[in-house]
Amino acid sequence: MKKLRRSIIAWAILSPLLAVTLLPFAVMISTALKPHVEVIAAPPRWLPTRLAWENFVDMWTVLDFGQSAFNSVFIAIAATLLALLIAVPAAYALSRLPMKGRGAYQQFLLVTQMLSPVLLVLGLARMASSIPFGDGTLTDTRLGVIVVYAAYHLAFAVWMLASYFATIPADLEEAAWIDGATRAQAVLHVFLPLAVPAIAVTGIVTFVASWNEFTVALTLLRDPSRLTLPLKIVNLVAGRYSVEWNQVMAATLLATLPVAVVFALLQRYLVTGLTLGAVK
Repeated sequence: MKKLRRSIIAWAILSPLLAVTLLPFAVMISTALKPHVEVIAAPPRWLPTRLAWENFVDMWTVLDFGQSAFNSVFIAIAATLLALLIAVPAAYALSRLPMKGRGAYQQFLLVTQMLSPVLLVLGLARMASSIPFGDGTLTDTRLGVIVVYAAYHLAFAVWMLASYFATIPADLEEAAWIDGATRAQAVLHVFLPLAVPAIAVTGIVTFVASWNEFTVALTLLRDPSRLTLPLKIVNLVAGRYSVEWNQVMAATLLATLPVAVVFALLQRYLVTGLTLGAVK
């Protein structure tokens, strides 16, 4: 009974915050399912008189949603894997190998995250335009965006993973060495399985940041067939005399699904990773 009372009090306190958090999603879903005439009707109404599934069909055609979704998924996954591929060994070396000035270097990695991509975008664009790739340069290529995303999130990934790796007892690897394993074998079979929650959390953060990024993609990409979902959705609003908000919300709703799926699949790793290191 006491536990039930505490749960009721907790939910009562959290209800206003929950309502504020869910309100934008409720508006998005409601608008995505309304016919256009009901979206602009006054006074507005929450529930549609009918479910306008044609909004999703029209939006898919207007945006070329399938190609844009592929671009976003490909860029976000590739940038995440590239960042982790470099960050994991770097963080391991930072947390395990002797190094002078380790604390100062970690603080430097953290300070670099205070720089907004907006401040760097012109320099990044000039660098991309000076690097040859194929018949041109890295400008207006998915590879250019992937490299920039991975490079920008690399410092955060190394800093976060190094903090997690420091909580994993070194005795476990030393025991593997005593049993005849090499350092590489100890890392692969002993260390990395214990580090999976930390790697998953870092991957989730990097994936979501790459998925939602707008400024760098807007600067580097020109070809409509290479544009990501955020750019395509903005094109439904920018420079238009009449905005089809039902299509905008339908596109936004579908664009949130991959992130929701990633969180659902990796939720247990996320919870474990966020609490890792709280108790040694």
